Amino acid sequence: MLTGKQKRYLRSLAHHLDAVFQVGKGGVNDHLVRHIEEAIEKRELMKISVLNNNADDPKEIGAALAEQSGSELVQVIGKTIVLYKESRDNKTIELPR
Repeated sequence: MLTGKQKRYLRSLAHHLDAVFQVGKGGVNDHLVRHIEEAIEKRELMKISVLNNNADDPKEIGAALAEQSGSELVQVIGKTIVLYKESRDNKTIELPR
């Protein structure tokens, strides 16, 4: 679990990032989750956008993606989801205590 201070720090880092993946009308599926797992191992922090043709709640999508990919949900703001997972091999982000 991330503390509030750590989430604030990650949000500040994610502010300048572009969305890497988009969740469309197909919603969350195994294929998308597998790609997110691979990408988040390299990046540690990523944004995912929810397209307008998806009728699901972005907060529910964010929670499902975080749970299925084994990552932490940092923030859901509008239709943008921010996920974080500490990398085993490519650790670049040092979280505050």
